[in-house]
Amino acid sequence: MGILITARQKGAKEEYTSPGENNLSVKMVIPTDDMEFMITAEEDFTGVIKFALTREGDASPEARFFLPGFMYGTNRGEAPLLVDSKAPRLRMTEDFPANPWWMVRSDRLSHPAALMYLNGRITGIAASPYYIYSEGGRRQWKPGLTGEFDQYCGYGCSLEKNEVWYTLGYENAPFLFVDSHKINPRTEMGENCFRIKKGETVSVRLHLFDIKAEDERGIHDALKWVYENYHESPRKRSTVAETVRDMAEAIAEDAWIPENHSYTCFVFDKGDHFEYRLLPSISWTNGLSAAAPMLFSAHRLGSEKIRSQAIDCIDHIVHCSINEKNDLPFLVEKDGKWSNSGWWYEKQNTPGHVAYLIGQSVYLILRAYEWEKNYGTEHPDWLEFAKRVINRTEKGRNQDYEYPYVFSEKTGSGMEYDSFSGAWCMAAAAYYSYLTGERAYVDDMMLSETWYHDAYIRHEECYGGPLDIDKNIDSEGILSYIRAVRYLHEIVESDEDRERLLDHMRDALYYEYTFKFCYNSPIKVPPLSEVGWSSCGGSITSVTNPHIHPMSSSILDEMAYYLRFRDDGYIRSRMEDTVFWSCQCHNSFDGEFGYGKKGWMSERFCHSEGLLTETYPDGSPASTWFALMPWACGSILEGLAGEAYDRK
Repeated sequence: MGILITARQKGAKEEYTSPGENNLSVKMVIPTDDMEFMITAEEDFTGVIKFALTREGDASPEARFFLPGFMYGTNRGEAPLLVDSKAPRLRMTEDFPANPWWMVRSDRLSHPAALMYLNGRITGIAASPYYIYSEGGRRQWKPGLTGEFDQYCGYGCSLEKNEVWYTLGYENAPFLFVDSHKINPRTEMGENCFRIKKGETVSVRLHLFDIKAEDERGIHDALKWVYENYHESPRKRSTVAETVRDMAEAIAEDAWIPENHSYTCFVFDKGDHFEYRLLPSISWTNGLSAAAPMLFSAHRLGSEKIRSQAIDCIDHIVHCSINEKNDLPFLVEKDGKWSNSGWWYEKQNTPGHVAYLIGQSVYLILRAYEWEKNYGTEHPDWLEFAKRVINRTEKGRNQDYEYPYVFSEKTGSGMEYDSFSGAWCMAAAAYYSYLTGERAYVDDMMLSETWYHDAYIRHEECYGGPLDIDKNIDSEGILSYIRAVRYLHEIVESDEDRERLLDHMRDALYYEYTFKFCYNSPIKVPPLSEVGWSSCGGSITSVTNPHIHPMSSSILDEMAYYLRFRDDGYIRSRMEDTVFWSCQCHNSFDGEFGYGKKGWMSERFCHSEGLLTETYPDGSPASTWFALMPWACGSILEGLAGEAYDRK
């Protein structure tokens, strides 16, 4: 391995050239584990300095790159590019949105590291995500070091040269993806520049990785080191009990629509009245994703009002949504008519019942069933609904034992595959087997579990979860698999199978943690910059939607379940991060986040330049949506109302 240093000055016509050509001198110091450079400016320097980690003799198009939260493998660079939702892709041609290399500002990544897997080894760089002025000088940030913010750094990778990059200053290049439809050209040299005055010396310390690895999962050895050395805990704002109470009471009071037997998706506070945006669905962004967690919260709070609302929503879906042609639930009710034409419909390549919502809905109904039963009330109709749907979805697997992405409206057969979202059907079936003792589908589910692990998880490339991102890489889909493995582990008897399932559950949790911030990024856009909000513990949604939303908080019980069998300090600390993060994202008093009532929370937390599309009245950007979103609160409630509530 070697480090190649180059620089690009503001106003330069050429790309990166040698330090000497930019009036920079470099002195290298090599400590035991790290590599340190002292860079001195012979003349004032304004630009970006790049440190490229190279592996001699290893150039290969088979290289896989991992910039956590931003790049996974090639971000499916080999897949078709002409899709609606765009994301950065690596490909040896400049076919937008693909390119042979990418550069990005540090806060687009969840961990300050850039890694490469090739020929059985993980190589990479970890270094400070930004610089501060501390103790009278400019220094790379590290946990516990305080000072005034100076400048972001950057990371990058090149398929063309099989390199990973760290930069002083940064570029968003060849494009800046604000979101999947708003893509800006390469960052102009200006605020992104690192400035070194004539005679000034800057110290740069890099930690280099060279790890033998069986497959792409070897990145976790590096990321554990990064977590240990850069970890900061989230702020401690509200308690678990306070968060559950405030959120649940706000949703029950401000978001319940009785005539719809459901909650609205958005609530906007207009001062003297509320405005609603329904976006109806039986799950994912409405319906059961709010109702089931509200039911759990109702039992924790002893609130019959909240419970009756949640049961009304669940009963309505159970009794009214089934498509009698195929025993699958329709996904949307509009004006009293059921169909599959949700807000995501025009993004589907194939019309029909989508597995993501079907499986998630059945899973949540079963969770609600178990909670109600534990508190003394049985709902046999809920269980019968689940059985009816599962009997249909279990017949839909292909020869790989993968569940469909879309089921036919006419027959219920599989119409489209090649996605992770069908794992929700596996989660529902495994949970049903656990609750009822029914074992008819367990053997096939075990084959499906193995397929999803070996085809997707072991390569750190899970795609095809949520419906709005054209099968790009995401963090959401893995949450279904984690739940499925948990309940398969509950019901299988073989010690060998149980240990293998725990291994796979660990792999899946570790994958999810690649999207979860390990430190508190310096947010620069209000309201998050003004309230002390912490990024650590929150997970970036996908490589397409570059913001943090709370869905990963919903699997706190699964993290706790794993820890019953194995003492993994990494998972335990990540679980604590998730709890603390979950308790500091809502209004603890009216208007705390610049909008809304106590207990309100939106789904959107913009930790970087990504998704800054909401604005204040004066047109300046805002780092959150100014709305209450019950489904997003539901993800928090589902996680906190479980074991976390008892532990407080």
